[in-house]
Amino acid sequence: MSLDRQSIKRQKKRSKRKKVLMLILLPLLVLTLSATAYGAFLFNKAESVMDKSYEPVERDTKRTDSMPESEDTSILFIGVDDSELRSYNTGSRSDALILATFNAEEKSVKLLSIPRDSYVYIPDVGYEDKITHAHAFGGVSATLETVEEMLDIPIEYYVKMNFNAFIDVVDTLGGIEAEVPYAISEMNSLDQKGSINLEPGIQELNGEEALALARTRKQDNDIERGKRQQEIIKAIVKKTISVSGMTKYGDLMEAVGDNMTTDLPFGEMKSFFDFATAGSSLNIDTLNLAGSDSYINSVYYYQLDETELENAKNILKAHMNLDNGETDLNSPESETEQLEGNETTGYE
Repeated sequence: MSLDRQSIKRQKKRSKRKKVLMLILLPLLVLTLSATAYGAFLFNKAESVMDKSYEPVERDTKRTDSMPESEDTSILFIGVDDSELRSYNTGSRSDALILATFNAEEKSVKLLSIPRDSYVYIPDVGYEDKITHAHAFGGVSATLETVEEMLDIPIEYYVKMNFNAFIDVVDTLGGIEAEVPYAISEMNSLDQKGSINLEPGIQELNGEEALALARTRKQDNDIERGKRQQEIIKAIVKKTISVSGMTKYGDLMEAVGDNMTTDLPFGEMKSFFDFATAGSSLNIDTLNLAGSDSYINSVYYYQLDETELENAKNILKAHMNLDNGETDLNSPESETEQLEGNETTGYE
């Protein structure tokens, strides 16, 4: 491969990584960029929105007093469908779990996507089950404790958003342009079957239509669904940073704030703006957890590969400076293998 082709490939990877970061940090970026663009008025509005969304949780944590003081931190992003219809009998499950770790000195971010059907130990109930069920069993606190148990690292903060935020953001932007790959007949956010019908092709979608496109997998699989979700998020980001999108930042803040809860204080949130504005110096790696399909008592689970899980643990510990320093976890051999093919991240 020529030097020029290598350079182009690296640029494409950096571009993908930035788009993934925009996906994960969308609620934070909408607030911070809005406040920066419009000055004191929107800054105060952003603070008000964050105060309204602030919801700390009581939980056990792996963070101990013996751990070194550091600006390195971690956030678990939880996507849920907590509509009454879906949570009536079982409680809302987490549809997406993405852990972000931040290294302040390196200005680097590592993003780990956790498949929703991963078979893991859930401390809240004392047995192994799908990780998506942790939220149904015990909400945010059970989900945080489960991920901490699985990865053996402390998780400092959480950000939880529901499907209504997705719909409201798209509608606030006046819709987005996206490509529908094939004819789709899907339920809407109220689970009314066949209420959303789309023909193939590039078109403008409202919030309900965009959600239907993001959800559908009847004619393909979760991998293709993940790709569609990434394209939809890119379209949202593109519209948000456009001139027309900038004029709606106040409404966007309300749309996000009405459907988000977090234990991240507004003062701490502002510190993440340095990562968002680091530009080409920002180093972002995305990780996925390798595994295999498994059936236990005729129920489907995603069985995590123990070796790859241990490798991911070590990478995250080193990134948060929790490693004992005995292993060079940032060597090309250790990290490149884990990240191979994982430049994009979608909802599981």
